[in-house]
Amino acid sequence: MTSPTKAEGSGPSAALDPELASSTEPREAEKLEGRSPGQLMWHRFKRDRTGVISACVVIFFFAIAALAPVISKLYGKDPYTLYAQEPDYPFLLDDFAMPTGSFGGISGDFWFGVEPKLGRDVFTMLLYGMRTSLYMAVVVTLFSVATGVIIGMVSGYFGGKVDYWLGRVTDFFLAFPQQLFFIAFMPVVTALFVSPTDETPVYLRAISIILVMWFLGWMGMARLVRSSVLSLREREFVEAAKVSGASPARIVRKEILPNIVTPILVQGTYMLPSAILSIAFLSFVGVGFTEPTPDWGRMFAIGADIYEQDPMFMFFPGVAMVVFVLCFNLLGDSVRDAFDPKTGR
Repeated sequence: MTSPTKAEGSGPSAALDPELASSTEPREAEKLEGRSPGQLMWHRFKRDRTGVISACVVIFFFAIAALAPVISKLYGKDPYTLYAQEPDYPFLLDDFAMPTGSFGGISGDFWFGVEPKLGRDVFTMLLYGMRTSLYMAVVVTLFSVATGVIIGMVSGYFGGKVDYWLGRVTDFFLAFPQQLFFIAFMPVVTALFVSPTDETPVYLRAISIILVMWFLGWMGMARLVRSSVLSLREREFVEAAKVSGASPARIVRKEILPNIVTPILVQGTYMLPSAILSIAFLSFVGVGFTEPTPDWGRMFAIGADIYEQDPMFMFFPGVAMVVFVLCFNLLGDSVRDAFDPKTGR
């Protein structure tokens, strides 16, 4: 009498059976049945460790920027006070106006050290600099995305002369050298509202930066949306909506726009870090935010003058900017992959 065999699919050999392993795929597919596209996208995104970690880092940066005043109050310092002139810190700077402590003056009182020459706290300068750059970049990105989507959808849907002239307008704006135009046009914008003998208010500089960057930041989104709409306007569901008597506005809003959300969202995630770098560049060359407004670009400009004497001053803002831009770009890649069902994530 033969001994009873093990139940099929049990034992360690079952884990190595390709037929048994492949049977888990239909089960996974059954779990995903009946889910909306948004739920499927979220399911794929959660399985991407790089995307989840990047999202957590990005959220952390925005939270820190939003809570900068609270953190500053708890920390007991602010980015405007010249602590080297305070009686509580008589030896904060040496005779050459450099931090007396090691690594740029890092201590229990000043976690990231102090600024050479003026003695301001680097930690709070970084917090408020992040606040300035991040939220300015969000506003610029939202305006640029909205403008690009509107122009791209009108151009792609109506075609003909509308598409031709909007395309020429887009080409005209693309012809501007952005960095040089930023440098040349920023003083012109501020001079229109402020006398040359008066100090330009911070809010006016912020508005000027937003206007200039918005002016030259929507063209890439417009071209992307136009190409997507051109590929969709001849599809069957759009033709069916036309036959049913739907207005162009309803067709664009209900039929076309939901199908191009993915490229718009992905392109927006790439535009925001680019806007941060542009804002920092404007402040670095002296046409963006000026003293005493904390800003990432201002910190790099200060660090560029004293990097030989105090290289640590540029270390913390440099690391913060690199980490944020890298994580936001990785987040954009993960969002794109999560929306694309062909990636197999």
